[in-house]
Amino acid sequence: MKAVRVKKYGGPEVMSYEDIAVPTPGPTDVLVKIAAAGINFIDTYQRSGLYPVPLPLTLGLEGAGTVEETGDEVSLFNKGDRVAYTSVAGSYADYASVPEDKLVRIPDGVSFAQGAAAMLQGCTAHYLSQSTYPIKNGDSCLIHAAAGGVGLLLTQMAKMAGAFVIATVSTEEKAELARGAGADEVILYSAQDFEAEVQRITGGKGVNVAYDSVGKTTFEKSINCLQPLGYMVLYGNASGPVTEFNPASLGAKGSLFLTRPTLFAYTADRKALDWRTSDVFNWISEGKLDLRIGHFFPLSEVREAHNALEGRETTGKIILTP
Repeated sequence: MKAVRVKKYGGPEVMSYEDIAVPTPGPTDVLVKIAAAGINFIDTYQRSGLYPVPLPLTLGLEGAGTVEETGDEVSLFNKGDRVAYTSVAGSYADYASVPEDKLVRIPDGVSFAQGAAAMLQGCTAHYLSQSTYPIKNGDSCLIHAAAGGVGLLLTQMAKMAGAFVIATVSTEEKAELARGAGADEVILYSAQDFEAEVQRITGGKGVNVAYDSVGKTTFEKSINCLQPLGYMVLYGNASGPVTEFNPASLGAKGSLFLTRPTLFAYTADRKALDWRTSDVFNWISEGKLDLRIGHFFPLSEVREAHNALEGRETTGKIILTP
C-alpha cells in the first residue's frame, strides 16, 4: 500500500510517499481501508520534532473508511462497516490498523470526509466547550484562529450554548467565515491589538474564557483579556510553544485558571468518546453544525498540504484522499 512516512524530523520535505506492507490487525484491532484522512496541526508538530515521536512513523491521527478485516476478539464491528477514528497514528495511508475501542460508526447522512473531519477537530471543539470550560448561556468567549478547523466548530458550539463570541482572524476573508459561524465580534489581529479590542468590546470587563491554539505570540495578551476567575485554555501552539510563564501572575490578575488540555485525555474511555462523537455527528446530520471542509489534497501531495496549512493559506478542514 501507499503511505506517507517520516524518517527524520524537519519540514514538509522530510515526508516521503512510498510503498509499505499493509498492516496486520491484532486480536482487538480492525483493519480500515482509508477513504479520507484529516490533517491537523499536531501532524506538523510530530513531523518537525516539536512533539517527539518514535521514528520512522506513518503520519496522521484521524481517518475514516470501511472495515476491511477484524481481529479474532473484535465484537463491535464487521467487514463493510463505515467507521472513523482519531488518536491513532497512521491515517496518511491506504490502510490503517486501529484498536476497536478507538473506532466509531459513521451514521447515515455523514460522508467519509465529514467523518474524518469531525473526529479530531470536532471532538476537540466539543471537549473545549462542554468539559474544559463548560460554556453557559451569557458567557463571553475569546476564540483565536476562529476561521480554522477547530475555530469554526468551537464558535458554532459556543453560540449553541448561548455565549457572546469574540473571534480573532488574520484576513477579511477569514473574518467573513467567522461571522458566518456566528461570531458576534471579529478582530483582525494583523491590523488591530486584540487585547485592546477585547477590553473595548467588553467595556473593560474581559471575557470568561479564552481559547488559544496559537500559543507563543498570543498567550500573555490572552490572559490579559480575562475577567477575574476567568479560564485560559491553551490547546495548541501554532506560533510556537509557551516556554516561560510565572504561575504567580494568575493570582495578581484575578485568581485565573490556566489549563493545557489534550483530546487524548478527554476521549480516554469509551463513554466519553461515544458522547462526543454522537453529539458532533448528530449536530452535523441535523444541520446544527456546519462542518466546513475547505481543501482536498491527494495523499501523494501531502507536502503541498502541509505547506498550505503552515503558511496560513487554509480555512476550515484539510482532507487527504488516498
